[in-house]
Amino acid sequence: MRVTTKGQVTIPQGIREKLGITPATEVDFVEEGGRVYLVKRKENAASTRKFARLRGVATVKMTTDEIMALTRGEE
Repeated sequence: MRVTTKGQVTIPQGIREKLGITPATEVDFVEEGGRVYLVKRKENAASTRKFARLRGVATVKMTTDEIMALTRGEE
């Protein structure tokens, strides 16, 4: 494998499939005992929790037009 001038390498398809690495997957490089390992970054629980409290079902009975007018500041 060769490193490009931009410092990039191609992860072989078999490795990507085995680790579940898809486009936009976050990875880290870990140095241990003179070797460097590529590891798939674990999902950040804090960022997941940040959005969990926003999940739910809308309970306001408004039409789309009413919501858009409210959003745009129309009266």
